[in-house]
Amino acid sequence: QVQLVESGGGLVQAGGSLRLSCAASGRSFSSYSMGWFRQAPGKEREFVTAISWSGGRTYYADSVKGRFTISRDNAKSTVYLQIDSLKPEDTAVYYCAAAAAGWSLGRIEAYNYWGQGTQVTVSS
Repeated sequence: QVQLVESGGGLVQAGGSLRLSCAASGRSFSSYSMGWFRQAPGKEREFVTAISWSGGRTYYADSVKGRFTISRDNAKSTVYLQIDSLKPEDTAVYYCAAAAAGWSLGRIEAYNYWGQGTQVTVSS
């Protein structure tokens, strides 16, 4: 079992930055690939970014490339999402998730555990 707790969300003006954190507890955090998804009101949950268990490979949705950066610290059992140049369309609940498998990380079905989410609101 892996428990995930996100933090760092909030209200920010367009053009600003946020750093989201996802702290994991349980066993073998370093063996899981980690991902971030987001869900805006009235929309489906969508893939944002993912990182391999070692941190050596990262993946990004086209809509966030160049503005979002995922990283992880296995010693702290934490994954981070640095968000720069925020846009109003980035407003959503952001979820982190853990996947035992290392493939198809853009798919919701690949993930075994989910956090409760943290709200990011970007004002124009």
